[in-house]
Amino acid sequence: MPKSRRPSRIARVLLPGVLAAALLTGCAQGSGGAAGTGPSGSGEATPGKVASSPATATSSPDGGSAPGTLLVTDFGSDTVTFVDPARGATGSVEVGTAPYGLALGADGRAWVATAEGVAVVDTAARKRLALIPYRTDTGPVTTGEYRGGGMGIALAPDGRRAYVGVNVPGGNGALEVVDTAALRVTDAVPVGRRPFDVDVSRDGAEVYATNHDSFDVTVVAAGTLEPRRVEVAPYGTEGGLGSWLKPHYAAVRPSDGRLLLPFEGERLAVVDPRTGRTEIEPMTANTHQHGVAVTAGGTLLAVGTGPIDPDADRGPSLTVRAPDGTERVYPLEGPHEGVAVSRDGRTAYVTGGFTRDGSWDGLTVVDLASGDSHRLAAGSRPLGIVVF
Repeated sequence: MPKSRRPSRIARVLLPGVLAAALLTGCAQGSGGAAGTGPSGSGEATPGKVASSPATATSSPDGGSAPGTLLVTDFGSDTVTFVDPARGATGSVEVGTAPYGLALGADGRAWVATAEGVAVVDTAARKRLALIPYRTDTGPVTTGEYRGGGMGIALAPDGRRAYVGVNVPGGNGALEVVDTAALRVTDAVPVGRRPFDVDVSRDGAEVYATNHDSFDVTVVAAGTLEPRRVEVAPYGTEGGLGSWLKPHYAAVRPSDGRLLLPFEGERLAVVDPRTGRTEIEPMTANTHQHGVAVTAGGTLLAVGTGPIDPDADRGPSLTVRAPDGTERVYPLEGPHEGVAVSRDGRTAYVTGGFTRDGSWDGLTVVDLASGDSHRLAAGSRPLGIVVF
């Protein structure tokens, strides 16, 4: 790792004159929801039953979505939006207040973590089938980056369970387990603070909740639901809730099941979830990093949101890191949050939603061979993204 960078970065855990602003950002203290209450979520299904949403849903002419269609969560609204990567938005479905993460099942159903519950969307018919309430008490339904409710979400490989990280403002969160056939929460497992991301091992045996405000990943055995904490803090934890140097999102490396968590465009934490051991590899973007994705071949993509200190750090970017550790860093215009890759591995789609100020309503489409990119208007503060 670049040792010359460590002292300056540590000194900027809490920047003088910026602490007050940091406490209001997604990489500082998450102590409560933003003001404002979203819609209450009509059409809510009781456990085991299905209800159609009365919200507007624009269907494609053939009643389905072509391969390559994108689906994004509209964190600035209460919808998910379907996006043609060549033409832009083609329709939206109301799902619930401030949707964050989403997962797409092999059956075409999308599972969306909202502030109110887990929404289930039939992506062929383009309608909400159910809104499954959380078991965990998250307080009043609010909007904004500190809002309570679902954040990261993932499906088991067999599709029988969905796992959603539930944020409890001001305290530790929970990993809730959803029975996807019964459409109800069956279990809740304690995890750390603000579970930004949830991932599942390739064999389905373990679930990983990446907890931003507690500097850790909770490893949960899928069979017993026993949790185990693994600290992931390559810069230490001295800044506490006010620190910028926390984990955000993880990707499961296909070759060996290790977790990949980028920090600051400087350090990649490679975590063995079975032993809890972390190895650090150098990165080159020198920018605050959030969303990640990994291809089947092991190429890691990491979204750089921009500098902590504009005098020392670089701007927004997309890092494309090969399995051998070599990197290409492509500049982006403005902050971004999440990323997904086309099925052929040639194109990345980077969401402009962002969890802090500076978000915008669209995606950046990046050619991964050349780095050429263009913006595509779509959604309302789009955050999570999947590719059909």
